[in-house]
Amino acid sequence: MEWTSADMPNLQGRRAIVTGANSGLGWCTAKALALAGVHVTLAVRDLAKGATAAAAITEAGGRFVAAQHLDVANLASVREFAQTWSQNNSDGLDLLVNNAGVMAIPARVSADGFELQFATNHLGHFALTGLLMPALLAKPQSRVVNVASNAHRMVKGMNFDDLMATKKYRAWNQYGQSKLANLLFTSELQRRLDLVGSSTKAMVAHPGYSATNLTSGSARLRNKTMQTKVSDTVSSWFGQDAELGALPILFAATAPNLAGDSYIGPDGWKEWKGYPKLVDRTNAAKDLDAARRLWDISEDLTGVHFPID
Repeated sequence: MEWTSADMPNLQGRRAIVTGANSGLGWCTAKALALAGVHVTLAVRDLAKGATAAAAITEAGGRFVAAQHLDVANLASVREFAQTWSQNNSDGLDLLVNNAGVMAIPARVSADGFELQFATNHLGHFALTGLLMPALLAKPQSRVVNVASNAHRMVKGMNFDDLMATKKYRAWNQYGQSKLANLLFTSELQRRLDLVGSSTKAMVAHPGYSATNLTSGSARLRNKTMQTKVSDTVSSWFGQDAELGALPILFAATAPNLAGDSYIGPDGWKEWKGYPKLVDRTNAAKDLDAARRLWDISEDLTGVHFPID
């Protein structure tokens, strides 16, 4: 069965937050949800671009969409966003899509002193999820969808001895670490939700090889002209557009009867493109001890403790 956004169930009146939603996968995800009647908050670093993205969704027919500032790599910004959103939406949150990310960028440090890929792709979303957990728990059958990548296959496991890559920084290796962290975080979050008997579910999805700014931009940021050309060529030959890439995310977010900790990706060759299906993950991504250890470290680093502990 070729599942598309037309197969989503009735979502009228639900509330969702999509991080990194001013372009690419995030924008396509937010647009599909808004067209289905969801009240969508575009959580964006650049508020001007977010307002433009929200206006484009409104013009396409989305009735309830707005942009709110969020720099997921800055924990102060994460706290401010969560507090403001919760104050303005006291009836709870149905869906949180942790989509924002950076990929294989030059070595950089976040506002909090953390390696930027790990801070953006994992720690910021860990903190955001924890701070919004009361709103999620207030809504039966709410969901958290973490956007991972098959780049988690590039690493053998979490390098707990050098999480911030201060000893040796390799851009793609650190990206793979952050994407492995997404999968481990999802598993541990679901385990804890099950322990307290919550109906909230944690899911994880990956978009395959999608032609987005994230894909093409990483080589440009590293000033790798040849890698940029190769990336653009591979995207045009073997990849898919952002609307198709968003389908696994939308499936994880809305498909009924999915088990918690489901991993959704494309059904095509090597999961590069195609329609959503359940996919497998590496043994490192199934390491429950590593998941618990990462959770404890993430709580210590962010100062955010979930109300399901």
